[in-house]
Amino acid sequence: MSKREDEKQLNGESRRQEMLAYLKNNREPVSGSHLAEVFQVSRQVVVQDIALLRAAKHEILSTNKGYLLPERGTVSRIFSVCHQDSEIAQELNAIVDYGGYVKDVFIHHEVYGILRAELGIRTRNQVRMLMRDLESGKSTPLKNITSGYHFHTVEADSEETLSLIETELKKLGFFVS
Repeated sequence: MSKREDEKQLNGESRRQEMLAYLKNNREPVSGSHLAEVFQVSRQVVVQDIALLRAAKHEILSTNKGYLLPERGTVSRIFSVCHQDSEIAQELNAIVDYGGYVKDVFIHHEVYGILRAELGIRTRNQVRMLMRDLESGKSTPLKNITSGYHFHTVEADSEETLSLIETELKKLGFFVS
């Protein structure tokens, strides 16, 4: 390997470590465009770097708002729920109001199996942004494929918090046992 190739490889490795540190210091998703700007590389290089970090066993989530590292010291539970489109914000706000992090939404499709979308929602503001996207027609809820039935992986700081969330979802009539 030439000196130039060696320097290039080292720069790539150090950039990926800095990128990982940058993600660790952000609780909110960071867009690929923002990472490209911060590290002065193309968006494609960011995608490749994220793939290499994942190959090196770093868990990096991809959400519709960007890349995110899962929080450590959390517990998770899958909630089976069903509701109307008009109740999406109420459901998600109930989860985040009790301290939950809505990692994803998924359904079991008879033909295609599990269809999953990363959400990465932890605040009411993120719920509002999702609702704006849904109401603008940018996307439709995954739950509509299965007549409203769907699942959320929810993370929280304790089992007690997850139980409070479950109780609230039951109270609202969304929880399916």
